[in-house]
Amino acid sequence: MGVGLALGLLTLFLTGGDSASAALRDEFAGAYPKTAIASGELVEIRLEAKVGSVDIVGVETSDVWTYNGSVPGPEIRLGLGDTLRATLVNHLPESTSIHWHGVRVPNDMDGVPGVNQDPVEPGEEFVYEFTPPDAGTFWFHSHSRGSEQLERGLYGSLIVEELEPVGYSQDVVWMVDDWLLDENGQLVEEFDELHDITHNGRWGNVVTANASLAPAVSGAPGERIRLRLINSSNARTYAPEFRGIDAQIIAVDGMLVGEIFPADQFVLAPGNRIDVDLVIPDSGDTVTVIDDFSGEGFAIGTITAVGDPVATPTFPSPVNPDVPRWDGAAAVEADHGYIVSLGQQSSGQPEWRFNGVAFPGDKPTPLTQGKFEKIRIFNDSQVLHPIHLHGQFFKVISRNGEPIDERHFRDTVLLMPGDFIEIGLVPLDEGTWLLHCHIQEHAEAGMATTFFVG
Repeated sequence: MGVGLALGLLTLFLTGGDSASAALRDEFAGAYPKTAIASGELVEIRLEAKVGSVDIVGVETSDVWTYNGSVPGPEIRLGLGDTLRATLVNHLPESTSIHWHGVRVPNDMDGVPGVNQDPVEPGEEFVYEFTPPDAGTFWFHSHSRGSEQLERGLYGSLIVEELEPVGYSQDVVWMVDDWLLDENGQLVEEFDELHDITHNGRWGNVVTANASLAPAVSGAPGERIRLRLINSSNARTYAPEFRGIDAQIIAVDGMLVGEIFPADQFVLAPGNRIDVDLVIPDSGDTVTVIDDFSGEGFAIGTITAVGDPVATPTFPSPVNPDVPRWDGAAAVEADHGYIVSLGQQSSGQPEWRFNGVAFPGDKPTPLTQGKFEKIRIFNDSQVLHPIHLHGQFFKVISRNGEPIDERHFRDTVLLMPGDFIEIGLVPLDEGTWLLHCHIQEHAEAGMATTFFVG
């Protein structure tokens, strides 16, 4: 479908009354806090971006890029209300920045060069300071030349813990990534290849969690585990299968769900996170968590029972009962619409576009703070696009004309080829924010746009 025809069809869709808009806004009230409440506690860390090496498959891979010498970078844990002061020190041969993915930070802390900060040049430092308003599973990563810097390993986890401990036996983070390695175990250093730009991005031939092949979670039979999965891949999508374990999702993209649901009902696109509630079985077998999205059957990690059984902690899985259903969203007029398409620059180079415009040639779309906003996005292409929204959370309302009753918020949603989705949100955080594809090769080729909340 051509962009002109698609835009025409989208215009037809942008109709309908908005009499239900105020009710949807009111239903959202209390779903999550508007602002952070600082406890007065300060957590300080230096994040030194530098060249390093990581042993992934028994051979040290050269020219990975690290925070503090490791991939992933250091796991940062805060209590809700704590203020983080993170000093980025750039020892790389090029500029960089850090985006705090999923965290509702002040706009000038969001880490997007050209949008809300200047790039941090080699030899320079930049201080990020903010108090997260939400507990949950988040992560940080480079937002400069992500198709190379993310691929080389510039990412880490940021966990904001609830005020009251939930009671899990263990709380474990797996940062799931894939690596394109040559026959010697070295990182293939050809980035932004034409095929990757025009197709589904760069997919590797080795899948790891925390830069290890199939890391193990071990514990006594009966231990109850909170397993936090973060997709930090450039482009690969996963469908984790917990074979032999009753695994339930309690949080998506850092936010507690309204109702728990089975882990095998969620596709983990680049940027997505899920918190999984599971109990180590007493069968004595090692359970392998398998990726079933592409059919390649990569092992993500293992769960092994060790020692004598223990009593399983008994408590209700944590949920957020204030997640709105927004059943009346279908009657509300769509405020904005986007068409995703592939085009060409005058030089013949491919570029990805929102509504026919590649970033940074866009004009910010205005959104109204505190108002229910409905946005439609049509994937006029034959490839995948995980769409990530900075600074706000949203709910998917419909897909391809069919209403969806997702009982959770998101900051990233996967669009399959030809998909047409509607999302709803109530913007709270002021400033100019990015909307983009989280396949890094697509974003580098222009698949981004901005919106302004005022």
